[in-house]
Amino acid sequence: MALDEFLEELDRLTAEALLTFTAAGDAEALERARVEFLGARSGRLKNVQKSLANVDREDKPAAGKRFNDVKTAIESGFQDARQRLIASGPSAAETAGLDITLPGSRPRLGHVHPITRTIEDLKEIMGRLGFSVAAGPEVEDEWHNFEALNIPQSHPARDPLENFFLATAARHEPAAGNSPGGKGPSGSQGGDRPLLLRSQTSTVQIRVMEHAEPPVRIISLGRVYRPDTADATHYPMFHQIEGLLIDRHVTMADLKSVLRLFARSYFGGDVHIRFRPSFFPFTEPSVEVDMSWNDAWIEMGGAGMVDPNVLRAVGYDPDQVSGFAFGLGVERVCARRHQVTDIREFYKNDVRFLEQF
Repeated sequence: MALDEFLEELDRLTAEALLTFTAAGDAEALERARVEFLGARSGRLKNVQKSLANVDREDKPAAGKRFNDVKTAIESGFQDARQRLIASGPSAAETAGLDITLPGSRPRLGHVHPITRTIEDLKEIMGRLGFSVAAGPEVEDEWHNFEALNIPQSHPARDPLENFFLATAARHEPAAGNSPGGKGPSGSQGGDRPLLLRSQTSTVQIRVMEHAEPPVRIISLGRVYRPDTADATHYPMFHQIEGLLIDRHVTMADLKSVLRLFARSYFGGDVHIRFRPSFFPFTEPSVEVDMSWNDAWIEMGGAGMVDPNVLRAVGYDPDQVSGFAFGLGVERVCARRHQVTDIREFYKNDVRFLEQF
């Protein structure tokens, strides 16, 4: 295509576009004109741009410059026409029968889901206690979900009926020992390793400790999955807040103090904490945590001192550092505060329920 022919086509397009924009009498007509000339897929300016490829090679710089000038002129013409329509205001036909003295309609505002609001509140409270927020994947391998947490192969928690295993697997290369730095799966034989939806947010603790040296002071909040039968206090998918503190000379007294401060900050008023002996593979000693508020006790989750085997799995020396971990159900915390008796209500998407919060 000759340069003169291309430039003439651009001039015609500019004149037509500016004339059409000027003649547009309302926003709808102006929008139709915009699509005709400036449409991203089939606009006339886009079609002319395609013709640029047919211009002789030595003329392409001049043609390209002229095209850019035309594009700018047409876009400016559209903006000028748009501002003209805005300045002219609504027509008499549009305002006929409108009583501007009547009160307007109040917009209906949405609500933050109570679980989301609770998670943000917990982050803020634990942040004031010096804990930073850490996150990890919801799809995990067996190393992070079980082995590094001192859950042996024979433990009932690894039963396929107690977990959501996936029909895919992670590929692991053979290794002579632990991963670099002494952390990671030991003695891996390579091959495919099963993946599953994480059953606890403790997996995040392992991932953090694999890449950080003590002291560690983190919380992790997120969804976890267990094939539980849904009832008033259980659900196949729920949220946990997991806390971890690793340092020198950490004791159970530190754990109880942190949980007491957490409970008082969130619930307010007179809150009491009690520990009941329990067992978890990744903590020793282990306890169940109960909280009393308004003269009613409720089980909130588990806690304990991090088991030395967990510390060794991530390359920590249990003779040098110790720590505590706790895991609380976010739904139970939220339900307790708002006096909700059935956590299934949080997932029914009933607007009448949700707009109370």
